[in-house]
Amino acid sequence: MQIDLKGRTALVTGSTQGIGAAIAAGLARAGARVGVNGRSPERVEQSVAELAKRVPGAEWVPVAADQVAGMLPDVDILVNNLGIFGAADPLEISDEEWRRYFEVNVLSAVRLTRLYLPGMTERGWGRIQYIASDSAIVTPAEMIHYGMSKTALLSVSRGFAKQAAGTGVTVNSVIAGPTHTGGVEDFVYELVDRSLPWDEAQRAFMRKYRPQSLVQRLIEPEEIANMVVYVSSDQASATTGGALRVDGGYVDSILP
Repeated sequence: MQIDLKGRTALVTGSTQGIGAAIAAGLARAGARVGVNGRSPERVEQSVAELAKRVPGAEWVPVAADQVAGMLPDVDILVNNLGIFGAADPLEISDEEWRRYFEVNVLSAVRLTRLYLPGMTERGWGRIQYIASDSAIVTPAEMIHYGMSKTALLSVSRGFAKQAAGTGVTVNSVIAGPTHTGGVEDFVYELVDRSLPWDEAQRAFMRKYRPQSLVQRLIEPEEIANMVVYVSSDQASATTGGALRVDGGYVDSILP
């Protein structure tokens, strides 16, 4: 399948590392002009330099913090990847922390959707995606506040898909499973034999601590990016209102 995004402009929030950076690289390889977003101009510029090595010749737009509307007044593809996460005793999470998770993980995506959806519908083409998590469905007791925010994204995605009905704009969420991102290797080696090679260590970790996974390994960020790039393409024109799983079979259900 040849996916061609030439002439399209994309914005990937929280794209200076991990899943976001992989998505930015994937969209750029398909020919899109990509807005790279992060908290500080320095971090964004550093990430753009790293991405330029991964995808030579691509066109990047550095977009720090809340400069989005000024730097990219219109986009064709919006990937709401920005998110925070962390573990906490459920009975000790403050009202302020609950609000912070909702503000960052949900309302930031809602605001950008409100900003860009009208232009997409006017042009008759657009792609909006929300990066959700298996925690939206299999909510961990120690991450209820995070799981809540990701569950909310599934509802937000479905609702905006209805708002965009018949316009040529598709809206979907992508459910990412346990993923190999920064810091995960150290976490894995805290729980399994440090003498094991990485491939064996992660499989041992998954068998013992994430036995629901059917691939029995961590997902690579590029595997999630592959789904996002496809859903961003013309080939995915009939895929909308969905919660699309790239979870390695972690969620034990036929539908999310």
